[in-house]
Amino acid sequence: MAAAAAAGSAVTVFKSAGVSPKKLAYFRDVSSPSLVKFHNSLKFQLRSARSFSSDIRAAASTIENIGTEAAQNVESPVVVVTGASRGIGKAIALALGKSGCKVLVNYAMSSKEAEEVCKEIEASGGQALTFGGDVSKEADVESMIKTAIDTWGTIDVMINNAGITRDTLLMRMKKSQWQEVIDLNLTGVFLCTQAAAKVMMKKRKGRIINISSVVGLVGNVGQANYSAAKAGVIGFTKTVAKEYSSRNITVNAVAPGFIASDMTSKLAADFEKKIQEAIPLGRYGQPEEVAGLVEFLALNPAAAYITGQIISYRYYPLMEEWPCDVELHFSHSRFGYCLVCSE
Repeated sequence: MAAAAAAGSAVTVFKSAGVSPKKLAYFRDVSSPSLVKFHNSLKFQLRSARSFSSDIRAAASTIENIGTEAAQNVESPVVVVTGASRGIGKAIALALGKSGCKVLVNYAMSSKEAEEVCKEIEASGGQALTFGGDVSKEADVESMIKTAIDTWGTIDVMINNAGITRDTLLMRMKKSQWQEVIDLNLTGVFLCTQAAAKVMMKKRKGRIINISSVVGLVGNVGQANYSAAKAGVIGFTKTVAKEYSSRNITVNAVAPGFIASDMTSKLAADFEKKIQEAIPLGRYGQPEEVAGLVEFLALNPAAAYITGQIISYRYYPLMEEWPCDVELHFSHSRFGYCLVCSE
């Protein structure tokens, strides 16, 4: 009854306001159960819209994750590093592996050390494999490049680091000592570059970094073979950079000076002190410092316009700057006689 009274009062109000019975009937219809149905339908549509929006967000998240994984696969450069079981080569392989590259670790004889390098790369989340081979032999180089391609599909970066020394004065140097150094340190760079460049040319993209030496620029007593090979690498680098520039392949060389190594660790303390006094920074370079430069040239977008360059750790204490003292002389500790005076 109270509801009827309220309804009657509402009718009186509408009439006094000039609302006609037809309009009043319209308002009654709107407040009827059909309005409830409309309201419920609207709530259902809103819920559906919210559910649809949630589904869209979930799908977008899935697509983003897939895209990220795909991008990671696409953006993981495949790198071949020769002579990577120790020294500068090892530091380069580790730096590139920890940066997300897939690294082929080449070695000649140090298989155990090469396996350790691979394990360290894999422990950091990278991918790596070893390949034992002599880069002075064309068949070994072809097999090495094929292994990288069969495993990862391509080659993006070639690091020519493998090298040996057979130091002695030219007057005492045997042809075999000359040839061994030239074959590995220079011909090896030629073979590896040529093989890797064939892959890079097809996709019009690639980076090649050759490890030369400061003695290729200034020479060194007792290293005619090594100096010639490293000077050859410098000329080779400049020429190949010009030949492949139209294919978007950059070719550069790094020429280290005295870098801490197994060899420098065996020097007498007095002689080591004299060497370091002649170096402006007063110390040997570290393999990791060379690796940092190589990593920049190999991966950094800012290095895309750098090609045909020889980046040298320029200062090197030349033999003629050292005192001719067989007890201190670096060459004496290596050869058993002084390379300056031959005594």
